[in-house]
This record gives sequence, C-alpha cells and structure tokens, in this order.
Amino acid sequence: MKVLVAVDDSDFSRHALAWVLDHLFFPSPAAADQPPAAEPRRPELVLVHALEPLRHVMYPVGPGSAVYGAPSMVESVRAAQAENARGLLDRAKRICHQRGVSAEAVVVEGEPREALCRAAADMGAGLLVVGSRGLGAIKR
Repeated sequence: MKVLVAVDDSDFSRHALAWVLDHLFFPSPAAADQPPAAEPRRPELVLVHALEPLRHVMYPVGPGSAVYGAPSMVESVRAAQAENARGLLDRAKRICHQRGVSAEAVVVEGEPREALCRAAADMGAGLLVVGSRGLGAIKR
C-alpha cells in the first residue's frame, strides 16, 4: 500500500507524519527472529507538499489606482516557495530516516485540497493523511 502524507510547516502536519510513523511503520523484526518470507510488506511512504499557485499581485498606490507586481518579483516569490518546499520535505525525510523509514518526496502544484487528492489518485495511494486544523465536524 502506498501512503501519502501531506507536509507543510504546521504542527498539525508534523503530528500527522508522527502518527503515520507510529501506527503504520513498525520496526522490522530482526532477521534471526523470523525468516524474510514471513516478514509483512511495509507500505511505501510518499511525502507530498502542495505549492499554491501564484495569483496576480496588485499594490494600491493611491485612491483608484494600483500597480501590478513585476515579473521578476513573481519569479522571486516562486523561487522562494520552491526553496521552502524543498526545506520542508528535507526535514520530513530526515524525521523518517531517523525512524528507519525511507520516503519519497514530491511537490505538487495547485490548490492544496485538490492537488493532494489528485496526487493520491495519480500515484495509486491507498491512504492520504493530512493534519487537522482542529475544526469541528461542521466547519470541516
């Protein structure tokens, strides 16, 4: 089974990753305890981060007028987003590695709810784990 975990910079995301590692990725039994053929197959872990698309940026400069952000500014913001995503995924992979779990890291682009669900479907994931923001059932 392939398990996708959504990663962002929130405590909720870190908790979701910790939950997956605690409940789905148990330490492998020692080779002397069990023959390799009897060892259950571990799920595959994929860490995924969704980059929200940039929207046109306008700055008000006075009553009734605005200025659009320069293309160089948009490129700079996009580069910063990509660097931030790499950092988040690198930290999450280190956490997995410390627990003896290998993980693949993927960045998808789009509105997070849609991009994460699309990634799970495209990768044939059996489970998509996301952090909860603590909203009640009605607000969710």
